[in-house]
Amino acid sequence: MAIRICPSILNADHSRLKEEIDRVSSADLLHLDVMDNIFVPNQTFSLEECRRIIADSPIPVDSHLMIANPDNDAVLYAETGSSSVTFHFEASENPASTIANLKSNGVRVGLAIKPKTSFETVAHLLSEIDMLLVMTVEPGFGGQSFMVDQMSKVEEARDAISKFSGKAPWLQVDGGISLETIVIAAQAGADTFVAGSAIYKAQSPSEMISQLRLAAALKL
Repeated sequence: MAIRICPSILNADHSRLKEEIDRVSSADLLHLDVMDNIFVPNQTFSLEECRRIIADSPIPVDSHLMIANPDNDAVLYAETGSSSVTFHFEASENPASTIANLKSNGVRVGLAIKPKTSFETVAHLLSEIDMLLVMTVEPGFGGQSFMVDQMSKVEEARDAISKFSGKAPWLQVDGGISLETIVIAAQAGADTFVAGSAIYKAQSPSEMISQLRLAAALKL
């Protein structure tokens, strides 16, 4: 099973963002947290800022939309050049339609669920998406503690994904990922990991990416 490490630039130095992105060029995807101060109590990057970030990134970008109206707005992030667009099930009135719309724009589609949303709630959509994101913190802020109680949800999702006969979706976790918690998440079945503080607070972000990848791989 492939391991994917996705640095979140939420914890990067935003005054020198291009250099900060270049420091994580050994990663698999750049995780771009988009918050609107409506769906979550914080605001990050405008659409135009996202467009510049994506243009400057040496690796593919997954835009994680923590916004209130993804049914209308998610496609805008596909049009910016995102490789992958992930939106929250809880914010969508018609997730199946939004998934189809994103697919028609040629991007990978991720579906994210908050800690209080069960896997069963989205299980029927699993065959339609390219990635399921299980949040291991409440979305909206970086630097929160990893929620171990979400691992049963990851295990349920992995069990369902293991039954796929064709192309299976990636299983991502986001929140509180460190050298210690990535082992727990990998053991539960995650294969794609968002890490912010652990990478950007390390003396060498590229070395931390390698260490995280190794720690996860040894436990899969």
